[in-house]
Amino acid sequence: MNSILAMIDHAVLQPQQTDDDVREACALCDRVGVASICVKPSQVPVARLALMNSKVLVSTVIGFPHGGTSTLTKATETMEACKLGAREVDMVVNLGKVFSGGWDYVAEDIREVVKAANDNGAITKVIFETGLLASDEQKIRLCEISEAAGAAFVKTSTGFGYVKNEAGQLVSTGATDHDIVLMRKHTSDAVQVKASGGVRSFADAQRFVELGATRLGTSSTLALAEGAPPSSDY
Repeated sequence: MNSILAMIDHAVLQPQQTDDDVREACALCDRVGVASICVKPSQVPVARLALMNSKVLVSTVIGFPHGGTSTLTKATETMEACKLGAREVDMVVNLGKVFSGGWDYVAEDIREVVKAANDNGAITKVIFETGLLASDEQKIRLCEISEAAGAAFVKTSTGFGYVKNEAGQLVSTGATDHDIVLMRKHTSDAVQVKASGGVRSFADAQRFVELGATRLGTSSTLALAEGAPPSSDY
């Protein structure tokens, strides 16, 4: 098995993607041997059933994509998702609270999701949405808070964050080399780093792994598999 392909969380998160899309993606994930398939919470049972005899885990998203739901809602969503078969949850921090400096709220928000996941046999990845954050200081603080809360991973992006470019056009934000290095530097070995957004080729994946990422969020799994070196046995 190619080690980089085994780090992929394959994303099936577009609003229009159906149960059939999830089943088709599950077949691909099982064939190439990814770490998990990340689906919308309502589609966790579909993925769990499709992967019943597979080593591929089912993961889902919490408070997605903007992080603005209440802490109780996030914790409840986490518990339900785990009971339905999710073994990993990717939660979005409350971005409004981050920007207003509400760090106590942010910390409690993460802690409650981590506890709900841990109590139900799952791990938590904390999504910062790095492309929207205003400073490295915010990212560093989130690294520290996430680790203190017991998160298993810190993660760059949802893939649904957008900023305006110089032409005034909305463009999607994603993982950058700078952010992977920064997040790896400001977490201990107890926390892993997930690069998500902009992982579109095997070369992208390889670069992020070399910089310290140990998981890769992407919907371009087939392209990565087709671009893997011949020595891989996927």
